[in-house]
Amino acid sequence: MRLDRFDLNLLVVLDVLLEERNVTRASERLCIGQSATSAALSRLRDYFGDALLVQVGRRMEPTPLAQSLAAPIRDVLMRARVAVSMRPVFDPAEIECNFTIAASDYMIDLVLAETACNLARTTPGMCLNMGSVPEDIQAMFERGAIDLLIVPEQYASHMKHPQAELLQDEHVCMMCAEEARDIDVLTMDDYLDRGHVAIKLGDDASLAFEEWFLPRFGRQRRVECTIDQFNVAPLLVTGTRRVVTIHRRLAEKMAAMHPVKLLPAPFEMQPLREFMVWPRYLDEDPAHRWLRESIRATVERAEAA
Repeated sequence: MRLDRFDLNLLVVLDVLLEERNVTRASERLCIGQSATSAALSRLRDYFGDALLVQVGRRMEPTPLAQSLAAPIRDVLMRARVAVSMRPVFDPAEIECNFTIAASDYMIDLVLAETACNLARTTPGMCLNMGSVPEDIQAMFERGAIDLLIVPEQYASHMKHPQAELLQDEHVCMMCAEEARDIDVLTMDDYLDRGHVAIKLGDDASLAFEEWFLPRFGRQRRVECTIDQFNVAPLLVTGTRRVVTIHRRLAEKMAAMHPVKLLPAPFEMQPLREFMVWPRYLDEDPAHRWLRESIRATVERAEAA
């Protein structure tokens, strides 16, 4: 298909080339010969009047123009894929689709697991691929590798895509129930004298949390264990004097299954605000909207209980 004398099929080739930066690998993904891929690249260079990709050793590096084209081309192609998958009538029970969701185990445990079970009944053809939030969130998101991102506000605020607040939560302290049997109020001195389990989901977030203490109390927490997920936290405080600072909603679920005790945190912190973020091209997609509404309904049911 041509638009203003430009072969739109070349956009598909350019998108893959910019991601792979290698003609051989791009050809394999496109299921065409290397000569065809090279010919397409030559036509693209003629049209844009730019080299687009320059050989540097074994890798091809994009020119400034190619870098500026990458995001809009990916957005156009993603919107086109959504458009051709549209049907006149949206029937949740009949759709067949896959969505990739990136979220912490906190959100998977608290919201997404129940949502997935509900969708198995209402939308059996919807497959959810759930995984942890990658370090290169922005790059993965822009490449279309993530269909829905659920992250704290500090991450969502940097994303220039549709988003909505999903829930808020506060911090509590979790300790071994036996160790904390005579403790009703955890003082700041006792809190800082104990060893801590630190949950670090990303360098920026963990650094902000640790730096929060020093200017306010003149000392830092003594971190004895560091983990990158929430669900193992009870195992690391049970039988010890340690304390872990964790979100109340998940902590209450954990306290029902583990010998731990929850105590109010001896300091005030801004509440956690979790946001859903999704690509612009999926904003009007009925299946994706159904997924977002299902997730929100799970949260609303939990808050009403």
